[in-house]
Amino acid sequence: MTDSVLTKTEGGVGYITLNRPDALHALNFDMCETILAALRVWAQDPDVHLVMIDHADGTRGFCAGGDIAMLRESGLSDGKEARAFFAEEYRMNAAIKSFPKPYLALMDGVTMGGGVGLSVHGSHRIATERTLFAMPETGIGLFPDVGGGWFLPRLRGELGTWLALTGARLKGADVAAARVATHFLPSELIPNLKAQIAEADFSAGAAEMLGEILARLTHAVPAGSFEADMDAINACFAGDSAEAMVAALDTDGSEWAVKQAETIRTKSPETVKVALRQVREGAKCDTFEDNMRMEYRIGWRKVQSPDFIEGVRAVIIDKDHAPKWAPATLEAVSEADVSRYFAPLGEDELSFD
Repeated sequence: MTDSVLTKTEGGVGYITLNRPDALHALNFDMCETILAALRVWAQDPDVHLVMIDHADGTRGFCAGGDIAMLRESGLSDGKEARAFFAEEYRMNAAIKSFPKPYLALMDGVTMGGGVGLSVHGSHRIATERTLFAMPETGIGLFPDVGGGWFLPRLRGELGTWLALTGARLKGADVAAARVATHFLPSELIPNLKAQIAEADFSAGAAEMLGEILARLTHAVPAGSFEADMDAINACFAGDSAEAMVAALDTDGSEWAVKQAETIRTKSPETVKVALRQVREGAKCDTFEDNMRMEYRIGWRKVQSPDFIEGVRAVIIDKDHAPKWAPATLEAVSEADVSRYFAPLGEDELSFD
């Protein structure tokens, strides 16, 4: 157990409260372990009808990701601690995805990386005007994990490919317009939502009751600000070649397209290609567990990769934002360089026991 995440049951509701404000509620092993244990118990508990996850009142959140500094330190040694974290986090993601009761995530604030994994696989996901969503991992030589291979290619068109490769941010109602969130609610109404949930009787039909509450409070979702660029997103981010995508953006020549190409060129070339293959392979996976096994294979190796070590140094530790990627260009990254991340792990494959 850990004070960094608080769990309780009350009135038929299982509550998960992220409580690590100094790190924007970034996940560590103990937090994942606590959440996973609670979900496994509540899934079988007939007195728990609904789960709600949020962050501690009066703190900034929702969840900024995972413990990146720990992952790097582990990667600089034997990688065991990082791999143990990934295994527990990915089992937690799978438990959320398969949870047999309504799972409500209040994505009120920064929701990146591990925070996406805590929310996007749940049945009900609320964005507010303060929500800031991103999967920025290619900028530190990691990859959009926590189920990114599953949910990103299942967004409309090539929206997920664009988000994965560029690390683009979606804000507020755009998070719901992209269907990363299922509902949009002004943050000032969250106390009202929590009060109604606390007072409701979910025993006769939790999904229906929650649906009624959300219908009364949530607002209509306007068209996303990205809509103006959807034709370009679908045209330029199609196919399996990152080089071709950058070339298509250059050819498009619009201000938006040029900016996307410039952004991709700042990311780890190897990781851009790994992320692209990840979302393409994830689209073909029959089950969420199959996708998470694939991501574990990538994560197992990525924590000790030179680009991850260098990316975290440049962005998180030294903050010079001048990583020296190796290889330095997309063209220099071979198919073999990418494929090795996806090779089976034998007896070390991720299990969900």
